Amino acid sequence: MSELITGEAVALELSPAKLPSRVLAVLLDLAVAITAYVIVTIALMVSTAEMDGAVHVALSISAFVLVLVGGPIAVESLSHGRSLGKLACGLRVVRDDGGPIRFRHALVRGSVGVIEILMTFGVIACIASLVSARGRRLGDVFAGTLVVRERVPAGRTGFVPPPPPWLAGKFSGLDLSGVPDGLWLAIRQYLTRMHQLDPQVGWAMATRLSSDLAARTGAPVPQGVPPVAYLAAVVHERQARETRRSLNSQAARDSGGVSAAAAPVRTAWENPGWAPAPHAGAPSPVPPHAPAGVQAPVPVTPPEREPESPSAEPSGRAATGFAPPA
Repeated sequence: MSELITGEAVALELSPAKLPSRVLAVLLDLAVAITAYVIVTIALMVSTAEMDGAVHVALSISAFVLVLVGGPIAVESLSHGRSLGKLACGLRVVRDDGGPIRFRHALVRGSVGVIEILMTFGVIACIASLVSARGRRLGDVFAGTLVVRERVPAGRTGFVPPPPPWLAGKFSGLDLSGVPDGLWLAIRQYLTRMHQLDPQVGWAMATRLSSDLAARTGAPVPQGVPPVAYLAAVVHERQARETRRSLNSQAARDSGGVSAAAAPVRTAWENPGWAPAPHAGAPSPVPPHAPAGVQAPVPVTPPEREPESPSAEPSGRAATGFAPPA
């Protein structure tokens, strides 16, 4: 692994390409380029058969420059460092800071590659790659680039161990806003590699990282908690918070598209601005959480009917408005 420092002071772990894989990628690229050069040369010779030899020489040199030199430069520039051979071998050309290359990087690599690959049959490129600590040839040195492996085996990926069960949720109230990204990266790298370190060196690093983390959070490390377990628990808490934040934001976006027709119906007790129509003679209830100043409507009582006076009939019965036949 090779650690690169980006412009934002972030450490990147990149695996430089080995010499055999680079040689295989160059051979594939050369096979494609030479095939294209032969086809273009034959086409030019056939189309200019009636011209003299000087024209043929000029066309051959032009085809050599355009196909064998300009072709790889254009391909690497347009594909950001992934030619056909590098794509087949899982390689990629990047800058020293880990970013994608541009046209000037591809131009320098291609121009120097004419001398160290084409004119010397790759001898200078192989020697330079063997001498370099990161396997760079002269074109990479002058251009400020590096060939790295994109397909890394799954076993190489780091795994952050979970915290002990008795520390689950213990740091839920910890303030993690003051912890910089560089410290998080250092803690994560230590947790993924702590089994590869010497026990004494690993314990010293865990103690130092836990002290830095406690200073950033403003809370000391609890008594009786090992530094390694403390680091794993805090990292787990940070991951849990990020997961909850992303889920809440996703739920908020989903709920924003719900139509008004699909909204649940609220009752009178859930909406203080609405109350059902009162029945005749019954007071209208006012929700217990109604705002101040809202008074209950005055119940409307129907007027009382006056009793009808009995009619003076011989039978002494009250008048009903109906006269029986005589």
